[in-house]
Parts: sequence; C-alpha cells; structure tokens
Amino acid sequence: MKKIIITAVLALGALSLFGCHTAAFNQEKPLQAMQQSYSGVLPCADCGGLETSLFLQQDGTYVLQETYQAAKYGDQTFASYGSWARTADKLVLTDAKGEKRYFHPKDENLEMLDTSGAPIISSLNYTLKPTQQSLPKTPMPLTGMMQYSADAASFKDCATGKVFPMSASKSLQQGYLAARKAPNQLVFVSMDGHFMTEPSMEEGQMQKAVVADKNVKFDATKACP
Repeated sequence: MKKIIITAVLALGALSLFGCHTAAFNQEKPLQAMQQSYSGVLPCADCGGLETSLFLQQDGTYVLQETYQAAKYGDQTFASYGSWARTADKLVLTDAKGEKRYFHPKDENLEMLDTSGAPIISSLNYTLKPTQQSLPKTPMPLTGMMQYSADAASFKDCATGKVFPMSASKSLQQGYLAARKAPNQLVFVSMDGHFMTEPSMEEGQMQKAVVADKNVKFDATKACP
C-alpha cells in the first residue's frame, strides 16, 4: 500500500505553542507542556479516505492512528509513534524510523504540508481538527530496553529515548527473568504494543505507560542503536 502522508498536530496550540503571531518565531523556541488530539479524513490514493487521529503528548512524543477506509481488503487500521518538535512556523513529526512529516497551524486546525515542508496546492482537504479522544489501543511495533525490579517494570524506548512505566504481567515478568543475565539488567525487548494513560504515584497526576500486546521477544545480547 502506498505510503500516505497524513496531517496532524498543533492548533488549539496555535496560541499556546506558536503564539498569536508567526512573525514572533524567528528562531526555534522551547516546547510548552500540552496534550492535544486532532482528527480528520485525509485524501487517500488507493482507498476511500484516510481516517486520521493524531495525539500530541506533553512529553514531546506523539501517537498517530490511520484507518484506510474502503480499502481493497476492507478497512485497515495502523498506528505509529515518534517525537514532535517545533521550528519557526512548523510542527515536525519524526517517526520511529526517522522519517519526518510537517504541519502548519491554521486557525484552530492543523494543515498538512508536503514532504519538504511546503504548502500542498490542492482543492482536496488536508486539515485535521481538534478533538477530545483517548489514546488508541491499536498495537504498533515498539523496541526498547526493559527492566523489572521490585515488582515494577520500566521501558526505555529506542526511538525517542523516553522512559515509561510498563504494564506488567506474569508472562512479561517470566520472559524478562529468563532473558536477563544479572539482577536489574536492562534487556532489549521488541513487541507489538500500545500506550495508555494511568494514575501515577503522585496524587491527581496521570502518566503514560506501555502495554505489551503480542509478539514479545527478549534478547539480552542486543541494545538500542
């Protein structure tokens, strides 16, 4: 299936992230804490439409879910993730493979740009609008370094370098213990999983955690690139 450039991120953030005037951003500025989601149906070359949901996270990461509507084999849903950053007038998404997508805030929406970061000249709709929705549970490929200590699991993601708590299970614990060579060792793990929000140890606070869904494989001889 052809790779479809989607649209996504940042516009209720046009005020909080980009400010009131684009001219004020003559240089890159620090990210501001925020968490927003956007959705819309984008043009699709080989399907009826690309239903897109983008989740911009406070920790500088994002999750993207795309559903190819009326595709050859029916609706097909995929998820991906990576990190986001801001330039002078654009929002840049970098996925786990290092590939980039560009967006520009327009009113309260996000407008997709082309692969070079330039506006797309078309009569088709390339806009995502702000919405309120939960992180998707669609499994996606994840790789990182896992540690299991004191009945708590943590996951350091290879793509972003972020460390997340991990939703532990008996099978996950057994796999880690079988693979490790020493107590508290960081062990490389690959899996299909998803992110979720859950209450943190701090009262009234929420945190993002990793859930391992399937295809969990440990390898103590490997590490993140």
